[in-house]
Amino acid sequence: MKKLLLLMASLILVLSACSGGGTAPKESPKGAEGKSGKPVELQFYFPVAVGGPITQIVDKLAKDFEKENANIKIKPIYGGSYQDTMTKVATAVQGNNSPDMAVLLSTDLYSLISMKAIEDLTPRFSKEYFADFYESFLGNTRSGNTIWSVPFQRSTIVLYYNKDMFKAAGLDPEKAPANWTQLREYAQKLTKKDASDKVTQWGLEIPSTGYQYWMLQALSLQSGDNIMSNDGKQVFFNKPHVEESLQLYMDLGIKDKVMPSGAIEWATVPSDFISGKTAMMFHTTGNLTKVKTDAKFNFGVAFLPANKKFGSPTGGGNLYVFKNIPEENKKAAVKFIEFLTKPDRVAQWSIDTGYVGTTKAAYNTDLLKKYIETFPQAKVARDQLEYADSELSTYQNGQVTKIFNDNIQAALLGKMTAKEALQKSQEQADQILKAFK
Repeated sequence: MKKLLLLMASLILVLSACSGGGTAPKESPKGAEGKSGKPVELQFYFPVAVGGPITQIVDKLAKDFEKENANIKIKPIYGGSYQDTMTKVATAVQGNNSPDMAVLLSTDLYSLISMKAIEDLTPRFSKEYFADFYESFLGNTRSGNTIWSVPFQRSTIVLYYNKDMFKAAGLDPEKAPANWTQLREYAQKLTKKDASDKVTQWGLEIPSTGYQYWMLQALSLQSGDNIMSNDGKQVFFNKPHVEESLQLYMDLGIKDKVMPSGAIEWATVPSDFISGKTAMMFHTTGNLTKVKTDAKFNFGVAFLPANKKFGSPTGGGNLYVFKNIPEENKKAAVKFIEFLTKPDRVAQWSIDTGYVGTTKAAYNTDLLKKYIETFPQAKVARDQLEYADSELSTYQNGQVTKIFNDNIQAALLGKMTAKEALQKSQEQADQILKAFK
């Protein structure tokens, strides 16, 4: 009997050792260092929407970070356009499979807050850290006193102009149009036609697809004020300064005939400028490096022309950290953000892509100082930040922006007056936003 009891006890000990004490251990959170014994792996969603070898640059940044942080692995996931990336992120969040971090439009802020998808970053960084970012970029990073994201690939709209075409038209190639009156005059002189009255060179192109709301917002800021409140709950689409701005936007194509009437594709405008189809264009500074690389002529970059004042909305993407991930991953994401926003890296990112350096410290680096000495066009967007304001961002921002874009497009196609398009936009946006007031 004693032998039988000893045998049973031995069998229990063996089974206990094989099963980890009789209770299966809980699976550690994704890549939790110190729990699973494996490095933290961060899923990093990134949009590829602007010309340039962005994926190679991001891949290198990830590898450089991993060399300094052997316990953290970065897995970039390229999501296509900003809109495509946001759709993929939203789907992942709703499926309880949230990414760790992402670069998304700064204007996605209120949509992400509504989804309860993102981490409050206010306690994750010091006040001194955020103090180095340009104030113009911080409007789309916070709501009230809460900071939800970090400026990364940020932009403004600038005026690009072909200096060779200016010279040929009898214009000073070192002086871009400073105001709306000069813009119209210069565009007239720069528009060329052949013997059959067909335009062979446009004086100006302002995109009218995809981001027409952004272009109109720039004109509205130049005319006195922004087009929305800073809490995401109200828009001012039907104000007189917006109507004045939309009327100019319409007149340039329909009345003045100095740019194509109707739809001017966002993506083809830089190509038109580089190929010589247009002498001037309004476009993001995010295409500066592409123009520098591909243009076979002398070109200038200048502030957008003023009406009552200079003005441009900011644009581009911010770094977001997501809420429903392990604490170890949040800490690792913050560490990666700190790495990405070191002055020399911000400077190099600006040089490689054309985006504006987001911090004052970046412009004090020898790297960016030397670059600006040889390529002064790179400082124009930075200097214009003095006159910049937050991009259109509201709750249900996708719906509000689509409504606004559609009605602006109808006006540019001559299907509505400026007043009708803006009043309709205001009424439709008010209907959407009333739930948030």
